[in-house]
Amino acid sequence: MTTVAAMVAARAEDDRTGVLDATGRWTWRQAVQEGAARGALARSLFGGAKPHVGVLLPNGPEYLFWLNGCALAGAAIVGINPTRRGAALAADVRATDCAVIVTDAEGAALLEGLDLGIGEDRILVTVTGRYDALLAQFAGKADTQALIEQADEVDEEALFLLIFTSGTTGVPKAVRCTQGRLAGIAEVAAPGYGYTGEDICYCPMPLFHGNALMALWGPAVMVGSAIATRPRFSASAFIDDVRSFGATKFSYVGKAIAYILATPERADDADNTLKSAFGTEASVRDRDRFRTRFGCYLIEGYGQSEGGASINPVLGMPKGALGKPVDAVDLAVISPETGEECPPARFDAEGRLLNAGEAIGEMVNRSGRGKFEGYYEREDAEAERLRRGWYWTGDLGYVDAEGFFYFAGRTGDWLRVDSENFSAGPVESVLSRHPDLSVVAVYPVPDTASGAGDQLMVAVETVPGRPFDPDAFAEWLGAQPDLGPKWVPRYVRVSPSLPQTATGKVTKVGLRAEAWACADPVWWRPLGTTDIRFERLTDEDRAALAAGLAENGRPPVGA
Repeated sequence: MTTVAAMVAARAEDDRTGVLDATGRWTWRQAVQEGAARGALARSLFGGAKPHVGVLLPNGPEYLFWLNGCALAGAAIVGINPTRRGAALAADVRATDCAVIVTDAEGAALLEGLDLGIGEDRILVTVTGRYDALLAQFAGKADTQALIEQADEVDEEALFLLIFTSGTTGVPKAVRCTQGRLAGIAEVAAPGYGYTGEDICYCPMPLFHGNALMALWGPAVMVGSAIATRPRFSASAFIDDVRSFGATKFSYVGKAIAYILATPERADDADNTLKSAFGTEASVRDRDRFRTRFGCYLIEGYGQSEGGASINPVLGMPKGALGKPVDAVDLAVISPETGEECPPARFDAEGRLLNAGEAIGEMVNRSGRGKFEGYYEREDAEAERLRRGWYWTGDLGYVDAEGFFYFAGRTGDWLRVDSENFSAGPVESVLSRHPDLSVVAVYPVPDTASGAGDQLMVAVETVPGRPFDPDAFAEWLGAQPDLGPKWVPRYVRVSPSLPQTATGKVTKVGLRAEAWACADPVWWRPLGTTDIRFERLTDEDRAALAAGLAENGRPPVGA
């Protein structure tokens, strides 16, 4: 195993393009020098504090230079989520012991007036005279060069990343990732995903998250691929960016692929330089559509920022499968009710899951913690992950008789409708086949007719130019052979834009809390009806639903 510092230092005399964006390009040699200057600057500011650098920046060369610099300096990058605000943002900074913060003017405005636990002189605002002057003190100096020359002295156990979890189901936690762990991921991913020094890797996902760092940045540094960035992901600009950069690879999450596919098709979409991409949670339908439209393979894997379990694709695996566990770990699907292993999944001739109720459970690494290095200063959350000496992923899945694993959603996606337990994932898989829907999110809302249990609600975004047609939707639902009777939505929320995390995942926390008491139009099947037809939910209907909650002793929604 090597270190990230050694990976970066290995690029110090590489004159191929290393970094590019809309403003220019830098060779790897230049990018390493820029990084070393920032690493030396950070060291000068730490004092007796922990060497943690909070970075609140959009994707761009500056972020990449700070990754290089912290690697060489043996310091830790804390990727601050720009979608957090106020007290929550300040809490993230304090909880991770940031000694220095690097931000731009937009980020500085978010931080203004917050109790961050550090002095204003430790907040570095880019594109200012002070910032340029500070960097100039270290550019090309002997101490700066020493960071490159002495990179081999950085310990594999040195903390390099604190990556906040996405927050789709609760308060984000900071995942620890050492130099050795990220370098080990890069050593496997670079050859495994076919990265070469000739690739140009487009990074549309935010650099503060594991997807971009582990699936793209690390492997690119390992082999010397160029890294291309834009400040924020844009579905409409995606293919133009690809052509502008000459990109051959990129990383993704499933919702980003859905948004790209929702853009108007062009006759020349397939005229691009893309070869392959790596990511998670893109539906089989979207992967097929993306390959047909853009001529690019999407390679699905399964992993977490925590590193407790991972699944890699296998040649010849069934359609829709994630693959098999890495390193022959004892990964199993465990029933949340019995604590025992779930029976294998069974499928019909068309590959449709027949026994979702008994086959789906939480994916658990019974071998132990795997590569999980813990949460920063969150022993409670760490203990929750490691119950019974196993690593509990928090993700639902199922496994077939041949040992291939399939993703089925998050543990927060369980529903109990009319005493039947099931997860949102398979329902979303069915609904995402609808040609007029670009994004689908399934979640439980309270059953107003009882003191317990759920009803199924789905929030959707439609393909531009295709308004939601409740009658056509009802007819389509009735024609789906693998849509169980309890899987038919009770409520349908039609939204122009569903709430997302900064990594492009739909967050259901707010959707569940609002339920049908939201500003978006909602269609529903009135309680007691068994046929599939939808009516527009009225204010009178909402009042009746609220009364039902009160009568059954359940808290109100939307409060």
